Amino acid sequence: MRLLVLGGIRSGKSAHAESVAAATDDDVVYVATARRDPGDDEMAARIETHRERRPTRWVTEETEDIVRVLADHPTSTVLVDDLGGWLTRRMDATLGWTDGGAAVAADLDALVTAVAEHSGTLVLVSPEVGLGVVPDTLSGRVFADVIGSLNRRLAGVCDSAVLVVAGRPLPLDAVHPTAGSVARTPAAATATVTGATTATGTTMGAAGEAAAAPRDLDTAHGAAHGDDVHGDGDPGDVVPHDFPGLGDVSYYDDPVVFPPVHPPSHSVAEEARARHLTLTKPATSLGRLEELSVWVSSCQEACPPRPLDRARVVVFAGDHGVAEHGVSAFPREVTLQMADNIVGGGAAVSVLARMAGATVRVADMAMSAERPGGLDDHKIRRSSGSIDREDALTPEEVRAAIAAGRRIADEEVDSGADLLIAGDLGIGNTTPATVLTCLVTGREPVELVGRGTGIDDEGWMRKTAAIRDAMFRASGDLRDPVAMLRKVSGADLAAMAGFLAQAAIRRTPCLLDGSVVTSAALMAEAMAPGSRQWWAAGHRSAEPAHTAALTYLSLDPILEHSMRLGEGSGAVAALPVVHNAVAILTQMATFADAGVAGKD
Repeated sequence: MRLLVLGGIRSGKSAHAESVAAATDDDVVYVATARRDPGDDEMAARIETHRERRPTRWVTEETEDIVRVLADHPTSTVLVDDLGGWLTRRMDATLGWTDGGAAVAADLDALVTAVAEHSGTLVLVSPEVGLGVVPDTLSGRVFADVIGSLNRRLAGVCDSAVLVVAGRPLPLDAVHPTAGSVARTPAAATATVTGATTATGTTMGAAGEAAAAPRDLDTAHGAAHGDDVHGDGDPGDVVPHDFPGLGDVSYYDDPVVFPPVHPPSHSVAEEARARHLTLTKPATSLGRLEELSVWVSSCQEACPPRPLDRARVVVFAGDHGVAEHGVSAFPREVTLQMADNIVGGGAAVSVLARMAGATVRVADMAMSAERPGGLDDHKIRRSSGSIDREDALTPEEVRAAIAAGRRIADEEVDSGADLLIAGDLGIGNTTPATVLTCLVTGREPVELVGRGTGIDDEGWMRKTAAIRDAMFRASGDLRDPVAMLRKVSGADLAAMAGFLAQAAIRRTPCLLDGSVVTSAALMAEAMAPGSRQWWAAGHRSAEPAHTAALTYLSLDPILEHSMRLGEGSGAVAALPVVHNAVAILTQMATFADAGVAGKD
């Protein structure tokens, strides 16, 4: 039996783990990972309390080498308390706090393997970071990412898991719904695998709250699931329209549950840094170019890195119902027109991509109309709901949109893409993007609302009010990125989040664009912690929300050109800089090769 015991500070998780171990075997090997720090009397008292309540017949090993203990006692009952302390010690001993946890990746892999192979009873105690106090600092966020990812991996190899709250253990063995069980009907209040329908027909979410469904039959938004053949809004006139993207959920066991993200190679990064010291230049004299080349090397697990010959831009297009309420300077028809312009090669991102040696694809996720030619292969609906007054997507649609983004990433990687860029296209899309960024970063709308496509003061006030109303609607979902995407994003943003997370799963580097794409990246990081290690920020947008999102993700932009176009244009503009960085590490002569004397 392998049991993972999760809980917050003073939740009783250790006591519960000890009771389970004691009931299983008289002879227990207790692995204590806590360490006495000089001057920390409170921690010393905690350690002593734990020691006193252990049965004297138990064998205690105060060590960080959990893998060695499991190997020494392959059939014994082993209790490890706790993994939070163990991870902190390992991060302290390496560069883990500064490299996003990459330095401890091998330790994590070894631990998960040892746990999976242990044939005796094993009880693991680990902190559930959502129930503890984690400072909003770089180190705090790195710790939350790494321990959260480790907990998910261990839960995958353990037989069961419990969450201890106020001393009460709550089993966490819920069954995930199968992809094929999702219902598809044109009704506005459709019951899906994530909820149930009450006698009045209201869809209830997983926590039991009533979920506001988008107005699927609202002709102003183009009927999400069907076409109103008479245009009078009569539900009897609607012909069901099964958009192709709704079927993408069938490609994943659960499209909103991601496997662990493995970081870029720390050892190759060190090799790349060492190579830089041999090149004919003073150390670090090329600044950010050196950092980017190290990042590419670590992503490719190759030093020197291979040239990026297959960079691919995917522009996620979608209309937004909130654009009908005066938050944008342009009508929504522009989305479709600009999609045609990108495909025709006349848009800014098209020109920049040609110059940078990249290719561009438009993915219609929720435009108000369709275009032939494969743009809508993964389409979810026509326009997303007006988030200031209704949900952007149904529970079915948000799962499908995330799955569609994942599938697009898989398609591109399988076709040979070696670097991915997500772009955005949609009138009104900075409104949901700013909502997401405000919710995640805790900032106020008046701080982060920008001018978008060039709105005037009255438009800015309408946009700010709409963002505040949308934030209120999603204020109870701050720890549920899927619910946030469903309520206040759109099919395009949800797909971008799935795309960016899946790219990290597929170990493919990404350049992030502006405010809209980076807001989706916030959601991707929440769904698949550690994904951000596979991203670099192409530029800093003139939109205030972009700086807040980049700061939260601890990403420094490559370019500072005051761009705010979207489409992926800022990231594509940064691509030649990345090409240059790779070329420096690949083609530049060493001191030995050039016969140049190095530094004494």
